Amino acid sequence: MIEAGTASRVRVVGIGCHPGQLTAEAREAIAGCDYVIAADKGGADAGADPLLALRRAICADVGTELVAVPDPPRDRDDPADYEGAVRDWHDARAAAYASVIGRRPGTVGFLVWGDPAFYDSTIRVVDRLRLPYDVLPGVSALSLLAARHRVVLHEVGRPVLVTTGRRLAAEVAAGHDNLVVMLDGRLEASSLAGDWDIWWGANLGSPHEELVAGPLRDVVGEITAARARAKDRDGWVMDTYLLRRG
Repeated sequence: MIEAGTASRVRVVGIGCHPGQLTAEAREAIAGCDYVIAADKGGADAGADPLLALRRAICADVGTELVAVPDPPRDRDDPADYEGAVRDWHDARAAAYASVIGRRPGTVGFLVWGDPAFYDSTIRVVDRLRLPYDVLPGVSALSLLAARHRVVLHEVGRPVLVTTGRRLAAEVAAGHDNLVVMLDGRLEASSLAGDWDIWWGANLGSPHEELVAGPLRDVVGEITAARARAKDRDGWVMDTYLLRRG
């Protein structure tokens, strides 16, 4: 999409789940960028994207310019071809970023919430630019969840499956009984039958993170209330949970 050499370097930087989670390596990388590109998901409502505001604050703190790019629309109504809809969205994002990079060569940063390895599209989008890039890890929501609840994500000698709320029912039906679930805005776990234990967290790493743990059937209402509090207070909710059959 962009000829190699137009930008000297692209850096995909994991920034953790709150500015306080920024590693020294990540801070140095951001400071060394000529500018950072960030998607603006606020639409016509300027300032409506709180996660963009946090990225902007990080860039201001290290003295690097942030260039906000309106995020292309995405079909989120459970389309029949989900993967195709996501590919189209990634293509549109890459085209929007390419238009900026084509006009502004230099070292370009992309700041990824948490860690770029887990359910984030940035690496796939940057790969479409056909430019040299590297990736720096960040503190992930998975790591924070385990630390806050003082648990190991898997039992002795057993695996853990990392999946999404959209796939949860199918994964349970396939026999998985120890799962970390991300991207679950509907709390799909509340529909599961049987005895399950849950370790749940929202907006992990923030000053007002929410934590709930216990038998799933007993704490669903508590989780629902905690999600509402986080949304009202922070303007956004990112939650993750460990689910284990009792």
